Amino acid sequence: MVPLHAHSVHVGKRGRLQARRHPDSLRRSHVDLEVIIPAYNEAGRIASTLMQTVDFLAAQPWSSRIVVVDNGSVDETAAVVRQISREKGDAVPISVLGCSRRGKGAAVRRGLLSGTSRFTGFFDADLATPLATLTEAMEHLAGGASAVIASRHAPGSTFVVPQHIGRRMGGTAFRALTKSKVKGIQDTQCGFKFFERDALTAAMVQCRSTGFAFDVELLLRLQDNDASIVELPVAWTDGAESTFRPFQDGVASFASVIQLQKATS
Repeated sequence: MVPLHAHSVHVGKRGRLQARRHPDSLRRSHVDLEVIIPAYNEAGRIASTLMQTVDFLAAQPWSSRIVVVDNGSVDETAAVVRQISREKGDAVPISVLGCSRRGKGAAVRRGLLSGTSRFTGFFDADLATPLATLTEAMEHLAGGASAVIASRHAPGSTFVVPQHIGRRMGGTAFRALTKSKVKGIQDTQCGFKFFERDALTAAMVQCRSTGFAFDVELLLRLQDNDASIVELPVAWTDGAESTFRPFQDGVASFASVIQLQKATS
């Protein structure tokens, strides 16, 4: 796998795509895959997540890097990441980036656009989606897919630990809301998505959402660009320590998607 040159892309004043070197890119060596993990106050479990991820990635045939994006944490998340980097970084490099703009979408966007690897993507710090899913995802990406996303609702998927009833009800309503927007996708919100760099960049420069509508808009932009999206059924485990709040965040999720629908209609 041949990595891309060190650059990112931004939109100029006249809408033209322009290459721009990113300072974080210049400090990171080339790898085949960069894994982005957005983190907000994850000091309690990020060490375990990183150690499991390093052990998995180190056994794969492709070179990798882990990038944790600290989304304004007020605990010791960044310090824990740096400690694990010192302990495990020889096996798989670990970087930590700061993101002062709140919202998972902003953190993911920051991480995705900071790298240069041929393939990149993100998953949540709770490892709700099995790490082994990456193996199949990379096979699809190497075979020409533009994006590979995990799905809790595609045929063949299972819930190892079911969601709380409030999240299940909210998820059902959310899928109904997005069904007409992102066609053919059963689950826009599962926190596991990986991409081929060029297809991702072309879609990301069109995205404006940084909150709960980020995943929906990114998939929408990929479809608008005729990018191929593979949806993988997974055995998913609901995290007991999830930071998602069904009522407060659920309302924000619906508002974000409705705003997105107005903006793209």
